[in-house]
Amino acid sequence: MKWSNLGQRGDPGKGCHWFCEVLQVFLGTHTPKLDEKGRLILPAKFREPLSDGLVMTKGQERCVVIWPDDRFQDYAESLRERSLNNEKVRAFTRVFFSSAFDDSADKQGRVTIPASLREWAGLDRELVVVGADTRIEVWDIVAWNQYLAVQEPGFATLDEDVILP
Repeated sequence: MKWSNLGQRGDPGKGCHWFCEVLQVFLGTHTPKLDEKGRLILPAKFREPLSDGLVMTKGQERCVVIWPDDRFQDYAESLRERSLNNEKVRAFTRVFFSSAFDDSADKQGRVTIPASLREWAGLDRELVVVGADTRIEVWDIVAWNQYLAVQEPGFATLDEDVILP
C-alpha cells in the first residue's frame, strides 16, 4: 500500500531498520450526499487505504467512524490490553464492538452505512466526511456545524492540553 507518510512505527533497535510501517493520514473535510439506499461515496483519496476492508463503528460525538481494517485491529488490540475488571472498559467494549460492521467499498467507492449507525449519528442526505488522522468520521451536516460552532473558538488553546511539550 502506498499511503501518506506521517511517520514510522517501530523501534529501530527491534528489527525496524528500513521497512517501518507508514501510517495513513486522512485529511480534509468533504460534503458527499447519502443516497436513498444509505450508501456513501467515499472521497477518492480515501479509497485506496480502505481497499483491504474497513470497519464502521459508533463515534463518541454521535458520528460514524470508518477505520481501515488494520487500524481497527490495532485499536481493538489496545482495548484488549485494558482490564475487564473495570466496569467502564466492559461497558465501552460491549457498545463499541456490538455496533461495529465490517465492509468494503464497491467499484464506485461506495459503502453502505448500516441503518443502526445512520440512526445513531442522525444521518440524513446531507453529510460531512472528515479526515481525522487514522480514521474517517461521518457526520450529519447540521450536527457537524453545531460541533464546530462550539469547538472552533477554543481551538487555539487546545494544543496546550493535547500536544505534549
